[in-house]
Amino acid sequence: MKRSPWIGLAALAVLLAACHRPAVKDQTAAAPVAVGPERAGPVHWNATTGGFELAGKPLKTAKLWTFDGSTEGFTAVGSRISPAAGQGISLAIADPTIRSPKGLNVPGGQYSLVLVRLTRTAAASAWDGALYYSTPTHGEAISFLGKPLSGADPKVGETTTLVYDMSHQALGGPDWVQSTINQIRFDVEDKPGGAFVIRQIAIAENPDPTALAPAAAPPAPPAPAPKP
Repeated sequence: MKRSPWIGLAALAVLLAACHRPAVKDQTAAAPVAVGPERAGPVHWNATTGGFELAGKPLKTAKLWTFDGSTEGFTAVGSRISPAAGQGISLAIADPTIRSPKGLNVPGGQYSLVLVRLTRTAAASAWDGALYYSTPTHGEAISFLGKPLSGADPKVGETTTLVYDMSHQALGGPDWVQSTINQIRFDVEDKPGGAFVIRQIAIAENPDPTALAPAAAPPAPPAPAPKP
Protein backbone atom coordinates (compact mmCIF):
# COMPACT_ATOMS: atom_id res chain seq x y z
CA MET A 1 0.00 0.00 0.00
CA LYS A 2 1.32 3.41 -0.99
CA ARG A 3 1.69 5.91 1.92
CA SER A 4 0.34 9.41 1.36
CA PRO A 5 3.13 12.06 1.29
CA TRP A 6 1.29 14.37 3.67
CA ILE A 7 1.47 11.78 6.51
CA GLY A 8 5.28 11.85 6.41
CA LEU A 9 5.30 15.65 6.38
CA ALA A 10 2.98 15.79 9.38
CA ALA A 11 5.19 13.40 11.37
CA LEU A 12 8.25 15.51 10.56
CA ALA A 13 6.46 18.66 11.75
CA VAL A 14 5.60 17.01 15.10
CA LEU A 15 9.23 15.91 15.55
CA LEU A 16 10.59 19.40 14.86
CA ALA A 17 8.11 20.97 17.27
CA ALA A 18 9.22 18.57 20.01
CA CYS A 19 12.86 19.53 19.47
CA HIS A 20 12.07 23.20 20.12
CA ARG A 21 9.87 22.55 23.16
CA PRO A 22 11.55 23.64 26.45
CA ALA A 23 12.63 20.78 28.69
CA VAL A 24 10.37 20.02 31.62
CA LYS A 25 12.20 20.48 34.93
CA ASP A 26 12.34 17.64 37.41
CA GLN A 27 9.75 18.57 40.01
CA THR A 28 11.09 15.94 42.42
CA ALA A 29 14.52 17.56 42.85
CA ALA A 30 15.32 18.22 46.51
CA ALA A 31 15.03 21.78 47.73
CA PRO A 32 17.98 23.30 49.63
CA VAL A 33 17.82 22.71 53.38
CA ALA A 34 17.20 26.03 55.10
CA VAL A 35 19.83 27.19 57.56
CA GLY A 36 17.10 27.81 60.13
CA PRO A 37 18.02 29.09 63.60
CA GLU A 38 21.80 29.34 63.97
CA ARG A 39 23.37 28.90 67.38
CA ALA A 40 25.51 31.80 68.52
CA GLY A 41 29.16 31.00 69.08
CA PRO A 42 32.66 32.46 68.92
CA VAL A 43 33.08 31.59 65.24
CA HIS A 44 30.65 32.84 62.59
CA TRP A 45 30.26 32.03 58.88
CA ASN A 46 30.08 35.18 56.73
CA ALA A 47 28.08 34.24 53.63
CA THR A 48 28.96 37.54 51.95
CA THR A 49 32.73 37.03 52.10
CA GLY A 50 32.56 33.24 51.98
CA GLY A 51 34.71 32.72 55.06
CA PHE A 52 34.75 32.10 58.79
CA GLU A 53 35.24 34.92 61.29
CA LEU A 54 36.37 34.98 64.91
CA ALA A 55 35.17 37.98 66.92
CA GLY A 56 34.23 39.66 63.64
CA LYS A 57 37.66 39.22 62.02
CA PRO A 58 38.30 36.92 59.03
CA LEU A 59 40.19 33.72 59.76
CA LYS A 60 43.09 32.60 57.61
CA THR A 61 42.52 29.02 56.46
CA ALA A 62 44.89 26.34 55.25
CA LYS A 63 41.91 24.34 53.96
CA LEU A 64 38.33 25.42 53.30
CA TRP A 65 35.71 23.08 51.89
CA THR A 66 32.37 24.60 50.85
CA PHE A 67 30.95 21.64 48.91
CA ASP A 68 29.55 23.53 45.92
CA GLY A 69 27.97 20.65 44.04
CA SER A 70 30.66 18.18 45.12
CA THR A 71 31.80 16.18 48.14
CA GLU A 72 35.30 17.60 47.45
CA GLY A 73 36.97 14.28 48.19
CA PHE A 74 35.25 13.60 51.53
CA THR A 75 34.20 9.98 51.92
CA ALA A 76 32.03 8.00 54.32
CA VAL A 77 32.07 4.39 55.51
CA GLY A 78 28.55 2.97 55.18
CA SER A 79 26.81 6.34 55.51
CA ARG A 80 25.22 8.01 52.48
CA ILE A 81 27.15 11.11 51.46
CA SER A 82 26.25 13.26 48.47
CA PRO A 83 26.20 16.91 47.38
CA ALA A 84 23.28 18.76 48.98
CA ALA A 85 20.91 20.96 47.01
CA GLY A 86 22.31 24.48 46.99
CA GLN A 87 25.50 24.04 48.99
CA GLY A 88 26.92 21.46 51.39
CA ILE A 89 26.95 17.68 51.62
CA SER A 90 24.07 15.55 52.82
CA LEU A 91 25.03 12.89 55.35
CA ALA A 92 22.68 10.10 56.49
CA ILE A 93 24.38 8.29 59.37
CA ALA A 94 24.87 4.53 59.17
CA ASP A 95 28.51 4.56 60.29
CA PRO A 96 29.59 7.79 61.99
CA THR A 97 32.86 8.31 60.13
CA ILE A 98 33.57 10.82 57.37
CA ARG A 99 37.10 11.51 56.17
CA SER A 100 38.77 14.34 54.32
CA PRO A 101 41.04 13.72 51.35
CA LYS A 102 44.56 12.53 52.20
CA GLY A 103 47.73 14.56 51.75
CA LEU A 104 46.49 17.78 53.40
CA ASN A 105 50.03 18.70 54.49
CA VAL A 106 48.79 21.25 57.04
CA PRO A 107 51.28 22.56 59.64
CA GLY A 108 49.37 21.97 62.87
CA GLY A 109 51.38 24.53 64.83
CA GLN A 110 50.13 27.33 62.58
CA TYR A 111 46.62 26.04 61.94
CA SER A 112 45.15 24.75 65.19
CA LEU A 113 41.43 25.37 64.63
CA VAL A 114 39.08 22.95 62.91
CA LEU A 115 35.61 24.29 62.11
CA VAL A 116 32.59 22.26 61.02
CA ARG A 117 29.38 24.13 60.21
CA LEU A 118 26.35 21.89 59.87
CA THR A 119 22.57 21.65 60.12
CA ARG A 120 20.89 18.65 61.74
CA THR A 121 18.04 17.30 59.59
CA ALA A 122 17.13 14.15 61.56
CA ALA A 123 17.46 13.22 65.22
CA ALA A 124 19.54 10.38 66.65
CA SER A 125 20.28 9.12 70.13
CA ALA A 126 24.07 9.24 70.48
CA TRP A 127 26.02 12.39 69.63
CA ASP A 128 29.80 12.01 69.37
CA GLY A 129 31.53 14.88 67.58
CA ALA A 130 35.06 13.44 67.95
CA LEU A 131 37.76 14.69 65.57
CA TYR A 132 40.56 12.26 64.72
CA TYR A 133 43.56 12.89 62.46
CA SER A 134 46.64 11.26 60.99
CA THR A 135 50.21 12.52 60.63
CA PRO A 136 53.40 11.15 59.03
CA THR A 137 54.22 9.43 62.34
CA HIS A 138 50.84 7.96 63.32
CA GLY A 139 47.45 7.06 61.90
CA GLU A 140 44.04 7.65 63.42
CA ALA A 141 44.01 6.54 67.05
CA ILE A 142 41.79 6.87 70.09
CA SER A 143 44.76 8.45 71.88
CA PHE A 144 44.76 11.45 69.49
CA LEU A 145 41.47 13.30 69.22
CA GLY A 146 39.67 16.58 69.74
CA LYS A 147 36.23 17.49 71.04
CA PRO A 148 34.36 20.71 70.17
CA LEU A 149 34.64 23.64 72.56
CA SER A 150 31.28 24.89 71.34
CA GLY A 151 28.46 24.01 68.97
CA ALA A 152 27.96 20.35 69.92
CA ASP A 153 24.80 18.25 69.46
CA PRO A 154 22.44 20.58 67.56
CA LYS A 155 18.68 20.08 67.59
CA VAL A 156 16.74 19.12 64.45
CA GLY A 157 16.63 22.17 62.17
CA GLU A 158 19.39 23.98 64.06
CA THR A 159 22.61 25.13 62.41
CA THR A 160 25.80 25.31 64.46
CA THR A 161 29.55 25.66 64.02
CA LEU A 162 31.63 23.09 65.87
CA VAL A 163 34.86 24.70 67.03
CA TYR A 164 37.84 22.45 67.76
CA ASP A 165 40.87 24.12 69.34
CA MET A 166 43.50 21.45 68.67
CA SER A 167 46.13 23.35 70.66
CA HIS A 168 44.15 21.96 73.61
CA GLN A 169 43.04 18.64 72.17
CA ALA A 170 41.03 16.25 74.36
CA LEU A 171 43.59 13.42 74.10
CA GLY A 172 47.16 13.46 72.83
CA GLY A 173 48.69 16.49 74.51
CA PRO A 174 50.42 18.88 72.09
CA ASP A 175 50.62 16.33 69.26
CA TRP A 176 48.54 18.34 66.73
CA VAL A 177 50.59 21.52 67.06
CA GLN A 178 53.84 19.53 66.79
CA SER A 179 52.76 17.65 63.66
CA THR A 180 51.94 17.94 59.98
CA ILE A 181 48.30 16.95 59.50
CA ASN A 182 47.70 14.58 56.59
CA GLN A 183 44.00 13.78 57.01
CA ILE A 184 41.11 14.51 59.37
CA ARG A 185 38.22 12.26 60.35
CA PHE A 186 34.98 13.50 61.85
CA ASP A 187 32.79 11.08 63.83
CA VAL A 188 29.41 12.77 63.93
CA GLU A 189 27.44 10.30 66.06
CA ASP A 190 27.87 6.92 67.72
CA LYS A 191 24.70 5.26 66.39
CA PRO A 192 22.89 5.24 63.03
CA GLY A 193 19.78 7.26 62.28
CA GLY A 194 20.85 10.88 62.39
CA ALA A 195 21.16 13.08 59.31
CA PHE A 196 22.95 16.36 58.62
CA VAL A 197 23.83 18.85 55.94
CA ILE A 198 27.49 19.72 56.42
CA ARG A 199 27.83 23.20 54.98
CA GLN A 200 31.52 24.07 55.40
CA ILE A 201 34.64 22.61 56.99
CA ALA A 202 37.88 24.54 57.55
CA ILE A 203 41.31 24.19 59.12
CA ALA A 204 42.27 27.67 60.26
CA GLU A 205 44.63 29.84 62.27
CA ASN A 206 43.66 30.98 65.75
CA PRO A 207 44.70 34.66 65.98
CA ASP A 208 43.22 35.13 69.46
CA PRO A 209 43.43 32.11 71.79
CA THR A 210 41.77 34.10 74.58
CA ALA A 211 38.59 34.42 72.52
CA LEU A 212 38.09 30.65 72.77
CA ALA A 213 39.27 30.19 76.35
CA PRO A 214 36.53 28.84 78.60
CA ALA A 215 35.20 31.29 81.12
CA ALA A 216 36.86 31.03 84.51
CA ALA A 217 34.77 29.46 87.23
CA PRO A 218 33.46 31.95 89.78
CA PRO A 219 35.41 31.99 93.04
CA ALA A 220 34.07 29.78 95.77
CA PRO A 221 32.17 31.63 98.50
CA PRO A 222 34.11 32.09 101.71
CA ALA A 223 33.61 29.47 104.38
CA PRO A 224 31.28 30.58 107.17
CA ALA A 225 33.00 31.81 110.28
CA PRO A 226 33.00 29.28 113.10
CA LYS A 227 30.37 29.87 115.74
CA PRO A 228 31.68 31.07 119.06
